[in-house]
Amino acid sequence: MTIARDRAALLFANETFYRAFAERDVTLMGALWADAEPITCLHPGWPPIEGRDSVLQSWHAILAGPASPDIECLHARAGIHGDTGIAICYERIGPDYLLATNIFIRSGEGWLMVHHQSGAAPDPEEDVPAPRRRLN
Repeated sequence: MTIARDRAALLFANETFYRAFAERDVTLMGALWADAEPITCLHPGWPPIEGRDSVLQSWHAILAGPASPDIECLHARAGIHGDTGIAICYERIGPDYLLATNIFIRSGEGWLMVHHQSGAAPDPEEDVPAPRRRLN
């Protein structure tokens, strides 16, 4: 696979994560996370969550809850380091922005998530990447 195709596949996996979030699709969210590797998640304002069952329970609580936020992924950038892919992007939730790091591993099924972290961020208009800017 070429570097450009690999990066496109990684960005597609990242977009799929945000589609699952936006559509509150618990099944799709579960399919995105690795099941043979340790996984972690740091939701804003929550303590660290470790282990597939706990991480997926946290997503179920967020997606099925009455206050599940509308979310949009903006300015995603991807870098690949061997069989590890890192996507960073802004998350727009209402008028607020978060900055997220999503870490994936390459598997036979494509890119699977092993870590998600998001936290407060400045307005992304202060950090709009050039069209061809890459992490690596």
